[in-house]
Amino acid sequence: MNKRRFFMIVLMLFVVLALTACVPGDGKNTSEDPAGFFWGIWHGWLAPLSLIIGIFNKNIRVYEVFNTGWAYDVGFYMAVISGFGGLSVARKKKKD
Repeated sequence: MNKRRFFMIVLMLFVVLALTACVPGDGKNTSEDPAGFFWGIWHGWLAPLSLIIGIFNKNIRVYEVFNTGWAYDVGFYMAVISGFGGLSVARKKKKD
């Protein structure tokens, strides 16, 4: 394995571990300090990763239970939809 490939693997592992510190259900948000709009965006981007982690850890969920309501929901669904390319206004078609 060359140095570049090894570096990329280590970097990817570091990024995945760093992202797992901010998944829904990690205890960061409480009823006194609920997740808001920007946490909704972040949790929406991490939803696929949260789903996988949630299989192994029963405390991790895809959606934060302690949230501000509609503001969190808007951020969460906006990130989920845009993460899969749903908010793209203009798409380029391949020319044959």
